[in-house]
Amino acid sequence: MTPREVSGIRIPDSQLARELTEFVRDTESDLLYNHSLRCYCWGCLAGRRKALKYDAELLYAASMFHDIGLTSKYENSELRFEVDGANAAGDFLRSHGISEADIETVWNAVALHSTPGIPQFMRAEIALVQTGAGMDVAGRGYDEFTDAERQAVLAAFPREDDFKSRIIDAFYQGMKHRPASTIGTFNDDFLAHKDPHFQRVDMCAVIYASKWQG
Repeated sequence: MTPREVSGIRIPDSQLARELTEFVRDTESDLLYNHSLRCYCWGCLAGRRKALKYDAELLYAASMFHDIGLTSKYENSELRFEVDGANAAGDFLRSHGISEADIETVWNAVALHSTPGIPQFMRAEIALVQTGAGMDVAGRGYDEFTDAERQAVLAAFPREDDFKSRIIDAFYQGMKHRPASTIGTFNDDFLAHKDPHFQRVDMCAVIYASKWQG
């Protein structure tokens, strides 16, 4: 059972949140599901520390959907996995009567969560999903969280053994069939790490090879 509070952070428990949680739980692996819950907690803790105003339910929705595009449901998709997740979140929220303005916020939060340098200048929900995901996967901002906060989140939603290797593999499995979707992002690092035959796209080479003269 999902706890209702972690380190003073409330876990949404509305009808929408419960149905959303059930949907994601039935779709994602334990690894991605627990990662998504931790992502929400890190985002909320960062928001509290920075005194940001945000809608907890929208942040929760975006956090829970942010990696759903990595699941086997999208094994034939050619879109960026972030866009698959954003579309899935939008479809789910729209089917529950959520406003288009709120759906746009969640869509952007999911779609941009792995795009550095932009989300922090957008709505708090969008910025905090990236903050939470970055903290949980790459340890970005690790020392900005207290020992007590980290311990509380991990006690509620444990970090799996060998999480680093397993999350890299989850990224690879979710993107190996759509390598073109990683162009211009750091997602190509996952493919290069796991596949010695993967060829990165060199944007300078693309420019030089274009049909433009001079």
